[in-house]
Amino acid sequence: MNPLLQDFNTPPFSKISNEDYKPAIKKGIEIAKAEIDEIINNPEVPSFENTTVALDFTGEKLNKITSIFFNLNSAETNDEIQKIAQEVSPWLSEFSNDITLNEALFKRVKSVFDSKETLDLTPEQTMLLEKKYKSFARNGANLKEADKIELRKIDAQLSKLSLKFGENVLAETNAFELHLTNEEDLAGLPESVKEAAKEVATSKDKEGYIFTLDYPSYIPFLTYADNRELRKKMAIAAGKKAFQDNEFNNEKIVLEIVNLRHQRANLLGYKTHAHFVLEERMAETPEKVIEFSNNLLEKAKPAALKEFENLENFAKKLDGIDQLQKWDGSYYSEKLKKELFDLDQEALKPYFKLENVIDGVFEIANRLYDLKFEEINNIDKYHEDVKTYNVTDANGNFVSHFYADFHPRKGKRNGAWMTSYKSQQIKNGINERPQVSIVCNFTKPTETKPSLLTFNEVTTLFHEFGHALHGMLANTTYNSLSGTSVSWDFVELPSQVLENWCFEKEALELFAKHYETGEVIPMKYVEKIKESASFHEGMQTLRQLSFGLLDMQWHGSESPQTITSIKEFENNAFANTKLYPDVAENCMSTAFSHIFQGGYSAGYYSYKWAEVLDADAFEYFLEEGIFNKEVATKFKDNVLSKGGTEKPMELYKRFRGKEPKPDALLKRAGLL
Repeated sequence: MNPLLQDFNTPPFSKISNEDYKPAIKKGIEIAKAEIDEIINNPEVPSFENTTVALDFTGEKLNKITSIFFNLNSAETNDEIQKIAQEVSPWLSEFSNDITLNEALFKRVKSVFDSKETLDLTPEQTMLLEKKYKSFARNGANLKEADKIELRKIDAQLSKLSLKFGENVLAETNAFELHLTNEEDLAGLPESVKEAAKEVATSKDKEGYIFTLDYPSYIPFLTYADNRELRKKMAIAAGKKAFQDNEFNNEKIVLEIVNLRHQRANLLGYKTHAHFVLEERMAETPEKVIEFSNNLLEKAKPAALKEFENLENFAKKLDGIDQLQKWDGSYYSEKLKKELFDLDQEALKPYFKLENVIDGVFEIANRLYDLKFEEINNIDKYHEDVKTYNVTDANGNFVSHFYADFHPRKGKRNGAWMTSYKSQQIKNGINERPQVSIVCNFTKPTETKPSLLTFNEVTTLFHEFGHALHGMLANTTYNSLSGTSVSWDFVELPSQVLENWCFEKEALELFAKHYETGEVIPMKYVEKIKESASFHEGMQTLRQLSFGLLDMQWHGSESPQTITSIKEFENNAFANTKLYPDVAENCMSTAFSHIFQGGYSAGYYSYKWAEVLDADAFEYFLEEGIFNKEVATKFKDNVLSKGGTEKPMELYKRFRGKEPKPDALLKRAGLL
């Protein structure tokens, strides 16, 4: 019997084999189709309950199966799973079209939507009604038959292309290794980094040290290795992922994705893909995003140019470097930071043992939101590295299951993300609680040392945990409006706001303790962390804005079919934000997974957008105290628990009492 088709609460990972996925997804689609047919064939007059709500509760079985499958395709994949993903993705995109292009179903949905003035609905119900109607209209329900067929074709192609894009990036990441046997080549590298590289080599039955393009290996190498030629080799390898003359090249795929998205938007009556996407975001239009980005750019660019000039002078003074290159940035920034603030990232790491940081983030969640986390071993995991927890509230009520997966593996994509296996919803009077997961790539423990995090990794953990809280504390009726199901430029607020606690003495004292002596992190370090937080903020802001503007160029172009050279197009997009000389063999777009594989197309700006929100929100905490229960409760009640039940700006204003202003961000970044 197929374990995926049985009734289960938490995913039965250990019982699932790869052969189970395709038949389970097929069957899940069948079940969901039958649920849809039941709504269509209901003889009663279409109503909010029998149509809109009924539709929201369809496809549960299928969602459970696909969330397991696609989460594993990111966190624990292999060739076979990737092959299955290529096969099932078009089925799912076809099924999704079967729903949104189903005329009889749309007729019912539209008839309820058209009578909304006569219905006495709550704000949440109104939002569901609008979202359901728009999910049809924005996916072609009002199109002529021939256009509907064309739309289906585009969607099937897009789902395959974005998967292929991601597989190519992963294959390129895994294909490169820098194998060093000469100790002199390791000069500058911290012991912990060398030890990790030695373990990688040993695991591959090789002598010496192996460095890879996985972040815990790549970033320290570029930050600390004295050998400039080797840094160059690593940086160029990372920068030419999927931009080489081999089977994993993504150039054609990027152009195909961009053109298909544009055609799809035109078909639906939008000028560009960006116009289509932004209609449903806080930002509303591409013009607003560009104006927002250019305003920040105006404030950040003078600072960035000055910072870059200082860095160049520093590198020249130190090592006679005449022209700073991309592979020099992290290296000299780290040295300059150390000189300016006497802050050595390696000296901080002993205070950030992974287990302590986890305890710290749990304690902060407890002080703010009364949550308790208890590690459990009675639910199934997909890998032995995964930790599982029961989350309860102050009264001992069950809040959520929480999965955490912290270390890199061959079958795991780079980066860090939050996801879920089941969303919260209230069904038949029962509040069904969510199953939330975070996945990261932190340095593994070695034989002599536990997993010690860089400060950057600490903020990453807090970031993903902020997303997790958004999922865990969800308390809405409908699952499609629950947790992180909010407009994309609002979704980063809970994650980014939590990062602020990493910089506060009161919070750091809870968990930043030396792993050997138990000594609390010295205050001089805390002050230096705070002081150095805005170090090179001009350059960082410029970098983020450059990615957002590149994304808007790709997706806001009215004639993408005229683009022939990705490299040339990208260089033009970067012209106004460029600091380092261009590297001919490198290209960002061919590995820009956020916009070509993740969900960030025409949405990368939302990181900066959410930073404005998070700085403004955290200022409220600073005014009242970072563990102030009243402010925390307002944030929980108006933001974390509300999901997408109302317009984000309304929720934000209810929490904060006013609209956000960029001043708090500019002040925090030292750009005012």
